[in-house]
Amino acid sequence: MRLSQLTTGESGVIIKILGHGAFRKRMIEMGFVRGHEIKVLMAAPLRDPVKYEIMGYEVSLRHSEADLVEVEPLPSTIPPERFAHTNTVTESSSADNIPTSSNVNAERHRVINVALIGNPNCGKTSLFNIASGAREHVGNYSGVTVDAKYGEFTHNGYHFNIVDLPGTYSLASYSPEELYVRRYLRNEAPDVIINVVDGSNLERNLYLTTELIDMDRSMVIALNMYDELERSGSRLDYRTLGEMIGVPIIPTAAKTGKGVSELFDTVIRVYEGTEAAVRHVHVSLGNQLEKALSGIKDELKAHPAVERHFSPRYLAIKLLEGDAEVQHQVLSLPDADHLIKLRDKSVAEYEDSNPGIDITAAIADEKYGFIAGALAETMVKEENPTASSTHIIDTIVTNKLFGFPIFIAIMTFIFWATFYIGSFPMEWIESLVTWLGNISREYLPDSWIKDLIADGIIGGVGGVIVFLPNILILYACISFMEDSGYMARAAFIMDKLMHRLGLHGKSFIPLVMGFGCTVPSIMATRSIESRSSRIITILINPFVSCSARLPIYVLLIGTFFPNHATLVFLSIYLTGIFVAGITARLLRKLWFGQDETPFVMELPPYRVPTFKATMRHMWGKGEQYIRKMGGIILVASIIVWALNYFPRHDDTISAPATTSIDDSEINTATDSYLQMAGKAVNPIMEPLGFNWRATVAAIAGVPAKEIVVSTLGVLYTGEEEVAESTLSSRLTEPNPVTHRPDFTPAVAISFLVFILLYCPCIATITAVVRETGNPRYGLFSIIYNTLIAWTFAFAAYRIALLIT
Repeated sequence: MRLSQLTTGESGVIIKILGHGAFRKRMIEMGFVRGHEIKVLMAAPLRDPVKYEIMGYEVSLRHSEADLVEVEPLPSTIPPERFAHTNTVTESSSADNIPTSSNVNAERHRVINVALIGNPNCGKTSLFNIASGAREHVGNYSGVTVDAKYGEFTHNGYHFNIVDLPGTYSLASYSPEELYVRRYLRNEAPDVIINVVDGSNLERNLYLTTELIDMDRSMVIALNMYDELERSGSRLDYRTLGEMIGVPIIPTAAKTGKGVSELFDTVIRVYEGTEAAVRHVHVSLGNQLEKALSGIKDELKAHPAVERHFSPRYLAIKLLEGDAEVQHQVLSLPDADHLIKLRDKSVAEYEDSNPGIDITAAIADEKYGFIAGALAETMVKEENPTASSTHIIDTIVTNKLFGFPIFIAIMTFIFWATFYIGSFPMEWIESLVTWLGNISREYLPDSWIKDLIADGIIGGVGGVIVFLPNILILYACISFMEDSGYMARAAFIMDKLMHRLGLHGKSFIPLVMGFGCTVPSIMATRSIESRSSRIITILINPFVSCSARLPIYVLLIGTFFPNHATLVFLSIYLTGIFVAGITARLLRKLWFGQDETPFVMELPPYRVPTFKATMRHMWGKGEQYIRKMGGIILVASIIVWALNYFPRHDDTISAPATTSIDDSEINTATDSYLQMAGKAVNPIMEPLGFNWRATVAAIAGVPAKEIVVSTLGVLYTGEEEVAESTLSSRLTEPNPVTHRPDFTPAVAISFLVFILLYCPCIATITAVVRETGNPRYGLFSIIYNTLIAWTFAFAAYRIALLIT
């Protein structure tokens, strides 16, 4: 029968994986191999996807993918054997070895280059932060580390250069992360690899270890989360296991720093060649596979250039698996045709003698058998495991009745906390900014310098800095969701809806990350295997409201809708999500076509984030915000002030040009440069209710959305009689010429919708072009988003006029 036919609570033994290509390979790498037991835990609220347990971890599959897994239900006559092997560890001959770090130049003797490699959620980035003192974010789901992070530190007289590589399940060429890691190892050749494995999920994590062993690189295993393994009641003889596989194993708990010092002591010994546990072994693949491998490996040894990057054995295995990048590398060799024919012959002979089993599945079977055999000799598991806290929590937060209400409640709480709790420190900072502005106006001599400091710098930058508490609260909430493991559950319950929009379930995680900043959320789409789904997610991501727009929302919502702040706040965010969904559906239907990429995503166990980690992430984002205020926002505020201040006219009063309000009755000869530009463009924006100042503020927000508030701060300050007024009160005061406010509730709604949807900031456009590799997608974001913004803002303005 098929896996999709099992019901909640039922278990089965995997017989084989149907299908072909990338899907089949990924399933095998994730542990879906013949003989392994799998259990159905629960279905998502919309009954699809379904969560399963295999090899001690949880994974979700759609029904369409589970239908491609053939199982035998339990109890059955086929026991879930682990294919424990004997004599699976064999020492390699010296001819198989590649140059190690012992051959480095003498002048580099005191410098060790280290690469951290491991599965997603293994604690790799936590270890990197502990070791290097960096402040990289640790997200508890696949794909959070989408680029390499570099750090350095000293330990026992050595200078360490350490790099945190993206989390990956294998070293294939299936995903961008896998390719990135493999190319890094090929091009950079670190002195020592630290393979970080999750101690609570050894069997699945050690699959990557077997590939690193095949590479024949100097390596140390960090047995991370060892405290969780001990708490589970299981016991592991890690020293014996390390001796069996020829790699020293050091227990660590990166969250607390336990074992990290010993880990790097071991790295030094491995680097110096004095570690007794180090020996090169082969992960035996069985007689038939070894025979198929032998001829290809011997042929590859004849090319010294090949051995320079990877061991012949590793390349031969990948060539047998049909790895595209290794095959491309082999095609550059002089006798490429001979090697490819030899590979094809070996594969054909193996599959002829083993009907129904392809060679890729066979290699994975043997490697998991090697792992199972090694653990059988060194590990004693708890025989009567109790229901874990993860299972208990999941029965509630992913329940078909409570899943969506809980998610909506969490998001509503985040918006409420951001607005309401953040309003108190915001008022304190706002009072400080007002006081500084009054002091500068009172004590500085009258000159353009006084106006620059009071109106340009304090009025502009001060108008943005008051929203720092709101942004810190938003980032703290998002960080907690990511670190706890709930974000992966949000993707789980949302997959069916995302699939109906033409997206992948994994698209939900970058979209939620977009509430913080669009640029890293666009980079996070690299964890989506499907190129079309990845591009669609990138193009709709700017519609998800980032924290840079938050100051604008807080300003206008707090000014015009204080009694319904949470509702308006939530409505703005939901509008962006709605437009993103419609756009995704249109792109899938009209441009990209149908996508059947599988939804295979690990559901990590829940973990309580440490207060230190959450605060570190929150303050790291806060630092970026403050640096932006000291850089681009400060410069932009000064430029906006200068354009609004000049040219000076002999027939005008000495006050800045802001005293001349947009109106046809005013002599345009007294206009500032900014007024001239705003009035030139404003006819396009007048149907939205904008006056020239609102138009200028929107245009100024193209480099960075935070500049919108600083621009309004510059444009709505400068008159001595209103010097003590806040920006909020200035927005509601009547225009001295038109005798009505520039902003009304209807205009505020229109402005909010336009700012939500229009042209992304320059950094986002750059990220879109870089991640898609096509400038046309950047141009599409500029034109399409702005047209959509104008249309929705116009509709919102007209509806608001009818209501108000």
